[in-house]
Amino acid sequence: MITIGIVGGTGYTGVELLRLLAAHPHAEVRAITSRKDAGTRVAQMFPSLRGHYDLAFCDPKDARLADCNVVFFATPHGVAMSQARELVPAGVRIIDLAADFRLADPATFERWYKMPHACPELLEEAVYGIPEINRDAVRGARIVANPGCYPTSVQLGFLPLLEAGLVDTRYLIADCKSGVSGAGRKAELSLTFAEASDNFAAYGVAGHRHLPEIVQGLNRASREPVRLTFTPHLTPIIRGILATLYAPLRDPDTDLQAVYERRYSGEAFVDVMPPGSLPDTRGVRASNVLRIAVHRPPDSDLALVIAVLDNLVKGAAGQAIQNMNLMFGLPETTGLAAPPVMP
Repeated sequence: MITIGIVGGTGYTGVELLRLLAAHPHAEVRAITSRKDAGTRVAQMFPSLRGHYDLAFCDPKDARLADCNVVFFATPHGVAMSQARELVPAGVRIIDLAADFRLADPATFERWYKMPHACPELLEEAVYGIPEINRDAVRGARIVANPGCYPTSVQLGFLPLLEAGLVDTRYLIADCKSGVSGAGRKAELSLTFAEASDNFAAYGVAGHRHLPEIVQGLNRASREPVRLTFTPHLTPIIRGILATLYAPLRDPDTDLQAVYERRYSGEAFVDVMPPGSLPDTRGVRASNVLRIAVHRPPDSDLALVIAVLDNLVKGAAGQAIQNMNLMFGLPETTGLAAPPVMP
């Protein structure tokens, strides 16, 4: 049995971890922390989990996280790196769902997240946790940097094209839409029903924190330096990301469908859909599956890729558990095989 601690369990990714781990046959959540809500029972805050957890939130200082096999950090940026120096030497493996270990360069992290990195010596060994890219490294990792939701969809969407050197990497475009849960469980005017409903808006056009993470990953996959235009949008849905990706083809006659089917053959959580498909966010809701469709528009030399995922599952908690399964020698699909929810 894998003993688990969750730091910061009151947000959307925290409750999604709890929901998924409740069905995991080899997972036991021993501790879940919240300074503000210490003493509150999990099932009291989240009635959807009644009957699944007899556990209360506790103050982090009382959590005994060092006794756990693995600790998930579903926290704001800066928390995981402040505790990593204590937990890692104690043999605890860390999966951070924030950005503390995603960027290899501490100066880049400081520029985008406005704080110095607390443990750059551990940053060097952290593994970026997209299993479809770094599966072998994740297995042996002490620290896994769980990717952001936009970066997962964009990187997996572009990956086959870049690995095969099929596109001009100077002109990549990612036009992405996210549901409001991607912004977290917080009180913010722009996320209220009256503001977000019946509305559709771009944001982060001058620079989004996920941009350097995405470019870092794309450059690792590419034979040539990548330049990316990334525009995120907020849509009036609760959960889901749809990324529409564009890349100029070097050879317009490339069989894109074959390229994608070959790259993701055997991947449990990447579904390359039949030619002509148009995946939507409802088709992945509450699942750990990313669905991809690839097109070449008429009279165009562009590859057009549509990638959809649930930002709370394959874009956060589900991918974190997929990484945990790899780290502890379990099949990746363990606890993650449930199909999407309809309607």
